[in-house]
Amino acid sequence: MSEPALPPLYAQHLARDRRRSVHTVRAYQATAERLIAFLQGHWGKVADRAALATLTAADLRAFLAHRRAAANLTNASAARELSAVRGFVRFVTGEEAPRLKGPRVKKGVPRPIAPDEAVALAEEVADEAGEPWIGARDWAVLLLLYGAGLRIGEAMGLTGAILPIGDTIAVTGKRSKTRIVPILPPVRAAVERYVALTPYGVARNEVLFRGAKGGPLSAAVIRRSVRAARVRLGLSDRTTPHALRHSFATHLLGRGADLRALQELLGHASLSSTQIYTQVDAAHLLDIYRNAHPRA
Repeated sequence: MSEPALPPLYAQHLARDRRRSVHTVRAYQATAERLIAFLQGHWGKVADRAALATLTAADLRAFLAHRRAAANLTNASAARELSAVRGFVRFVTGEEAPRLKGPRVKKGVPRPIAPDEAVALAEEVADEAGEPWIGARDWAVLLLLYGAGLRIGEAMGLTGAILPIGDTIAVTGKRSKTRIVPILPPVRAAVERYVALTPYGVARNEVLFRGAKGGPLSAAVIRRSVRAARVRLGLSDRTTPHALRHSFATHLLGRGADLRALQELLGHASLSSTQIYTQVDAAHLLDIYRNAHPRA
């Protein structure tokens, strides 16, 4: 009897044993399928369990070069692909994949995190969590920062009173000022999944996000996880939880959001605090111009 296809087995493991999101399972299975297809052409033989046990760093380097050429991957996407490959090889062989230094990005002036980098960062943090419910928690927290523009302290201060989540939530920010923040469906789904998985329950008058031992989640835990994930993905050391909020604002402004509306969404006391994003957006556009325009 032929061996069952390995990528679907890996997907089942991620969904059943690791309880990963549908998006992550689909993405990781696709990466595993691409790796198998590439190696079979690269080696000229079937890439089964025995063959994968002989995988070398040179093989992985060739695969990443192939993927970069085929899909024009950013550094963050390439690093994410490598992370998925490592998980697949570990599942199939029971051993760690050969060590290979992931792609890195040059450090430069502060700039927004690109959407694919923001998602890759959140997924990397969630996938490295020790428990499925902790992964769901970290994913929900980071989506609240990037998808709703919350400060990390504001996310830590949320209570069970926001449940069940509708189209908006009330957020208490600096100087105890409360604002209404729209919640996108993916953000709502992330919070609901965390609530369904947390072993500690969620009381209306208690904090929403819990630490591993049941106490209130510390912002330092999220910052530490983000630092580790950005190293694995080769992202700049300016990629912080607060940078996700920064990107939320810049991306909205780039899509035509009104400054006054953005001020309300971010909870800024004055418009001058919000106007800094017009400068950042202009700098970002100039950077794109210089890199892309043939006469620049």
